[in-house]
Amino acid sequence: MRAIRVASAALLGVAALSLSAPAAHAARGSDITSFGFGVTPSAVAPGGQVILRVDGCHRRTTVSSGVFDAVSIPRGQSSATVTVDADARPGTVYEVTFQCGDESGRTDLTIIGVHPTRHPGHHPTRGSHAGAGGTVAGFDLSEIGLGAALVAGTLGVAWHWARRRPEDGSHS
Repeated sequence: MRAIRVASAALLGVAALSLSAPAAHAARGSDITSFGFGVTPSAVAPGGQVILRVDGCHRRTTVSSGVFDAVSIPRGQSSATVTVDADARPGTVYEVTFQCGDESGRTDLTIIGVHPTRHPGHHPTRGSHAGAGGTVAGFDLSEIGLGAALVAGTLGVAWHWARRRPEDGSHS
């Protein structure tokens, strides 16, 4: 009888976790496609270059944005490099659209400020800018906290069910 309770608690935990993952993904506003896509880096200075990546599209992929000329990634290739317009405004976020057949997916490209040119022998007075502004791999702290709370709650319920004594006083 105890094994049934433990198994039930474990299954409940797995079900809760699997049902919360799609909701967290949808909350981020990402497009769901049968193919993968991305822009690297996701933040670039005006006139900089980015790599457009596509995975799992078995057709020609067209990539377009208001910050660079449309580019076509031929069938069988997985990436292309484009140059961002030199007159792109820093602080602006542009949408990049990947079109594979009848499906399309979108992601953002952020234009960052231009850093001053460094001269040989010149040492910067401040450290380099690093990180993604309070996010970890695309998740913000509220999503991580919500996920941790769901996991903790599920484990607590599973522990409670596993420790419950039978009502009739019999031991299994």
